[in-house]
Amino acid sequence: MQKPLSPHTITLVKSTVPALSTYGTDITKIMYGKLFEDAHIRALFNHSNQGDSGSQVHALAGALLAYARNIDNLDTLVPIVERIAHKHIGYHILPEHYAYVARALLGAIAEVLGDKVNDEILAAWGDAYWFLANILIGREADIRTDLESRTGGWTGWRPFRVTAKYPESEVITSFILSPVDNLPVLAHRPGQYLTLRLGLADGIEIKRNYSISCAPNNQDYRISVKLEPKGQGGSRFLHEATEIGDIIEITPPAGDFYLPDEPERPVVLLSAGVGLTPMVSILETIGARYPDVETHYVHGALNSRTHAMGPHIHKIAHQHGNMSVATFYSAPEPQDKPGVTHDLTGYISTDWLKDNTPFSKADFFLCGPKPFLRKMVNDLHTQGVSHDQIHYEIFGPTDDEIAA
Repeated sequence: MQKPLSPHTITLVKSTVPALSTYGTDITKIMYGKLFEDAHIRALFNHSNQGDSGSQVHALAGALLAYARNIDNLDTLVPIVERIAHKHIGYHILPEHYAYVARALLGAIAEVLGDKVNDEILAAWGDAYWFLANILIGREADIRTDLESRTGGWTGWRPFRVTAKYPESEVITSFILSPVDNLPVLAHRPGQYLTLRLGLADGIEIKRNYSISCAPNNQDYRISVKLEPKGQGGSRFLHEATEIGDIIEITPPAGDFYLPDEPERPVVLLSAGVGLTPMVSILETIGARYPDVETHYVHGALNSRTHAMGPHIHKIAHQHGNMSVATFYSAPEPQDKPGVTHDLTGYISTDWLKDNTPFSKADFFLCGPKPFLRKMVNDLHTQGVSHDQIHYEIFGPTDDEIAA
């Protein structure tokens, strides 16, 4: 067990909270600039999150501020640590990479804050950084040990072959990924994601996370990817340039959003758009393993052109016998008819959920665009659903704007 931080270090770090509140994004933007001067480190990251929106810059600034505010009560940071550890497993971040981040972070703090910090405060932040880094390194070592000990487990990059590719809607396509070595694959926890390393035609290498959209089967994985025409290449590469037989490198399933091994409460799955992908994995698993678990699948789509996997979902529900399915279309096409293509027109609401699901007794699993998550999570909290009953997955960097 590592030595705890001294009270003096804690006091010095907390003294920087006002400065971090004001200059946090400036610090993290410069930190990433320093970090990416090293090509080896730059290659580790998903640079779609470094784009014009600055989502990763803002997410890290929020995490630094939360760390400084709670450095004397680190139990509040356990969920953040768990999420980061799983991301690091996906991107194959190793202990030796942490020193690069330390140098970049401390250099950025010194550059941005200038005479607002002194050597003593920088030393305190160095101690605080390595304290947290060692927690992450230890947790990541535990996750890797678990992955390697399970049937089909591995760490690092493993080659998979695309063995099937088929459309689910006008904007979503599914890919079946099978290991090149024909050995078993790790049984993922329903809700987890894969990290893919993709080599674009121009020689650029990118990494992307995609939720697994099938139940575990020890043989292969399915991902279902929405085409993002304005994205930085991952979905376009898969949709337009990837064919059956192509090889893609993948790290093992990761993520702290998943169905418990033994569900204790009714389950409500809430999704919007391509956020259905981890929900399908959960739904298939419940259908195959948990016949007594009351389950409600509630999904929002624009219309029948974008709605994916509808017949597949209804087939699972019909076979299970203890499932309900409700689909909302917010922008139906002229040919879309309630009761035929979808169930309701409009948006999912907590009023509807209170009338049609075991609202106060259920575990809610949510995935979708951030505005959808922000509204639904806050509304569920407002309507009295407890924090431990609400579980959500965010595509992209986490920020503090989701939870109430």
